[in-house]
Amino acid sequence: METKDTICALATSPGTAAIAVIRVSGPEAFAIADKVFKPAKKDRKISTAESHTIHFGIIAMGNEMIDEVLVSVFRSPHSYTGEDAIEISCHGSPYIQQKILELLLKNDARMAKPGEFTLRAFLNGKFDLSQAEAVADLIASNSKTAHDLAIDQMRGGFSSKINNLRKELIGFASLIELELDFSEEDLEFADRARLFDLLGKMKAEISGLVQSFSVGNVLKSGIPVAIIGKPNVGKSTLLNTILQEEKAIVSEIPGTTRDAIEDTIIIDGIAFRFIDTAGLRNTDDRVESIGVERTHEKIRKARIVLFVFDVSTTTIDQIREVIDEHRHLIDDPAKQVILVGNKIDQLVEIPKGFKDLVEMETVFVSAKRKENINLISDSLLKSVNRDLITDNTIVSNARHYEALTRSLEAVEQVEMALRQNIPTDLIASDIRQALYHLGTITGEVTNEDILDNIFRNFCIGK
Repeated sequence: METKDTICALATSPGTAAIAVIRVSGPEAFAIADKVFKPAKKDRKISTAESHTIHFGIIAMGNEMIDEVLVSVFRSPHSYTGEDAIEISCHGSPYIQQKILELLLKNDARMAKPGEFTLRAFLNGKFDLSQAEAVADLIASNSKTAHDLAIDQMRGGFSSKINNLRKELIGFASLIELELDFSEEDLEFADRARLFDLLGKMKAEISGLVQSFSVGNVLKSGIPVAIIGKPNVGKSTLLNTILQEEKAIVSEIPGTTRDAIEDTIIIDGIAFRFIDTAGLRNTDDRVESIGVERTHEKIRKARIVLFVFDVSTTTIDQIREVIDEHRHLIDDPAKQVILVGNKIDQLVEIPKGFKDLVEMETVFVSAKRKENINLISDSLLKSVNRDLITDNTIVSNARHYEALTRSLEAVEQVEMALRQNIPTDLIASDIRQALYHLGTITGEVTNEDILDNIFRNFCIGK
């Protein structure tokens, strides 16, 4: 991919702000800077300035001063992109930002495409492809957990694991390929027993990474929590109380919530995506029926289900009846169901079946009076396996998940081929497939289509 031209873009959010930063990268970055920037010290030029220095002066268009700015200098290869680069810090007026960009474009720079600075960093070997993707995840992270996942990946934790697996397999691949060169002599250079051991190790490693995606994907986007229950048990009030805003309409009329209402909050660094759903009941109302169907769909997709019931009127048998009725939606080892006994403020005596409810680890709250809501937060956090998050490499990228799945299939094919004494050339083909799919994760193997697909989702300026 050609990177001979010089690109520029706003690196900070568009709009009015205290300051804005405009990034310029490429072979003509310093020459362009000399044309548009007048240093306060007349004998200084950006083209002769040392790397990692900052210079005060003005940006001018002819005799018209646009702004007083600071220009930061980064010489190749010691820059984000690996190229000569400058960053112009100006006042955050949209007019100033636009005029500086126009001036840069008039002096032979061009506007950067989405993610083009990071693409150049990848092409110049500043980091591998999975680390480049982590940059976008880091920018988009809205919780400590999502941030930590992105940081670990950006610092090479995931890449290191993939590269180690690939390195070990390459050693055996070269020996298998050597056997093909001496196929007529029927020689074996690759120790089959050691290869079996390696394949077993790789299967365990890759399987663990594949399985972690179910955790990593929801941690990145927020753990989906479906709030379900019969009409008028206080689901919408509970949602409003948890979110601390009037997100859902609260009414005494059954069936008020016709569609799912969603919002996300951060609890102790973990994002939870709450979904208030239509009440579970049979209804002749066509619109409400659609809402109930959508509720069923949200239950299927949720990782945590808050089953809310009116503790002042609901019996333990009724609770079990509703749970049994929806068993096909919640019977999933990865799904956690938390019982929430609402309206404790209306209790006049201990509810029947109280002992059973306690044994079922029910949380007793009053959403209306905001009582015991912290117990729901505690239960939600308890349902998240924090050891899994902190002690393991977690896959959160769908592209990585697909590549790992395919590499696992190829490794299993190699293992099966060895057991069945299939010809060496077919074994070599399966090993190449495993290496190929692992290589696409870090960018050892790539093409323009893959890169375009990844970087077009980046923000401009990064």
